[in-house]
Amino acid sequence: MNEQQDRTKVIILTHRYRIDGEIANFSDSRLTDFMTEAKNFIAVTDAEVLDRTNGQSVSTAFLNVHRDMIEVIIPVDQVILDEIHFAAKE
Repeated sequence: MNEQQDRTKVIILTHRYRIDGEIANFSDSRLTDFMTEAKNFIAVTDAEVLDRTNGQSVSTAFLNVHRDMIEVIIPVDQVILDEIHFAAKE
């Protein structure tokens, strides 16, 4: 296989976790194509996992994420941070 693999920094959201890490995809490949062609699990390296229910986090060099558990995946270089304030429900 002569295709050049690149690392893409991503944010992955599941129902319970936020995962910041890197995935390997091929040059000139869209993230959508990567996800469509992925098997049951995708490999994430240099990962930080935040439990969205209790705020605990863990870092690991490698983990597998089940593709069907992913609700949102965002390339970090596409994220635009704005300050958004939500009014509390009364």
